[in-house]
Amino acid sequence: MNSKAELHIQKLIYTHPLLESCRDEIRNAFLLIAECYHHKGKVLVCGNGGSAADAEHIVGELMKTFALKRPIPLRDAAKIASAAGDDADFLSLHLQQAVPAISLVSQMSLITAVANDISADMIFAQQVYGYGRKGDVLIGISTSGNSSNILKAVKVAKAFDLKTIGLIGESGGAMKQLCDLSICVPARETFRIQEFHQPIYHCICAMVEEELFGAESDAAHQAPVAVRQPSMPA
Repeated sequence: MNSKAELHIQKLIYTHPLLESCRDEIRNAFLLIAECYHHKGKVLVCGNGGSAADAEHIVGELMKTFALKRPIPLRDAAKIASAAGDDADFLSLHLQQAVPAISLVSQMSLITAVANDISADMIFAQQVYGYGRKGDVLIGISTSGNSSNILKAVKVAKAFDLKTIGLIGESGGAMKQLCDLSICVPARETFRIQEFHQPIYHCICAMVEEELFGAESDAAHQAPVAVRQPSMPA
């Protein structure tokens, strides 16, 4: 882990001193996710209610620029130039490097089909079984740590060698022992737990981005982007 990534944890603890108790777990969650991405894996995220919104939020931070510039590699720009015609420059300048992440709360037709045809407790487990591959990471968000549909998703993930991270409350619930890594924030009320969850996952997303794109972003700030000029009409 580079020093800039570590600095994000220090800033988090400075702003939220009570999260000192979660320092090691936050660092280890980052390391799990970074390892996943270094091996070309993906992250799956699920939660219920407000935690479903957090799941969507995490995916949004991973799949596009969060705090750093993420210009696409020149090899990808070359592929676009050969295929996209007049849109090549626009696409190359506006596409951003992404790290694969899927919110399991977004697939409304699938979720309602599973809930209606199979069981509501299976809405996330079915997706983990369908999307998950060995080495991927499942992040389950539950303020109680006892959400049945998330517990079932974690069990399926573990069966197929995904790494599992629980983002939960102080008591931990059943997820505390079930997940490979549990971040138990120091709060018991649902809304207080959620208030801690957001800065934690923002910190982790910033650390992942620093790990994967930090050097590229520094280079992008130093060098201008070469843009193919359109030819003048005859």
